[in-house]
This record gives sequence, structure tokens and C-alpha cells, in this order.
Amino acid sequence: MSTPPPGQPSEEELRAAYEAEIKKLRVEDVVIQTVVSLVNLAGRKAGLAPGTENERDLDQLRTAIDATRALLPMVEAELGPDAAQVRNALSQLQMAYAQGAQGGAGGGETPAGGPSQDAPQDQPQQPQQPPSRLWVPGQ
Repeated sequence: MSTPPPGQPSEEELRAAYEAEIKKLRVEDVVIQTVVSLVNLAGRKAGLAPGTENERDLDQLRTAIDATRALLPMVEAELGPDAAQVRNALSQLQMAYAQGAQGGAGGGETPAGGPSQDAPQDQPQQPQQPPSRLWVPGQ
């Protein structure tokens, strides 16, 4: 084992500092950070942030929405008044998904479970159904 340069912590000191931080960390903190990360990533996958229009991906958006909906109830009490802000962002993401699934803002992508762009035009297409676990406004 080599000696660290002067002023640099040793491997043992780094490990001890890491362990001290892990002891302070709570699961709720990680879940909150995950929810915030999911909402931010979903905004990009919805193409809502300026300059992210070409990143639109309805499948990824739906997964982020479902994951956020599953995790949010676990940390709403911890979030306190900030929970309303997260719920509002989630509602906006759900609206963006609904619009995309209806073809209004889908960026040419086919939502999961929807008809493929290669479907023959002479066959009647089934109406698109929203995913069963996703709350879609107006449906």
C-alpha cells in the first residue's frame, strides 16, 4: 500500500468518512432523491424542457411516471408541502404522456400497446388504450 501525497486522506480515512456518511443516510432520503431524479428525467423524456424535444420517448416517460407514482406515497410525509409541487409535476407529465399517446405530441413514436406505423392502412385500427396502471386525465 502506498502512502498518499501530503494533504490527501489515506484509504482508511476515506473509508471511515464514507461509513460515517452512510450511517447518517436514511432510506427516505434516497427515495426522495430518486423521485426527484425520475421527475426530472421524465421531463426530458416528455420533451418538455427546452432543447429536449428530440429526446421524447413515451415508453421511458410511462416508466418514469409509474415509478414516481409508486414511490411518492412512501415519502409524501417527509416532503411536507413540497409534495404538492411533485404531484403537480407528475400531473404535467401524465398530461404530456396522454397527449403523446393520442398522437398530439408523440414525436412520431408509437406508444406501447398502440398500433405500429407499419400497420396496413386498410385494416381498422383498435383505439389506443392507456396503460392500466397509469392515471390519465379525462379517462
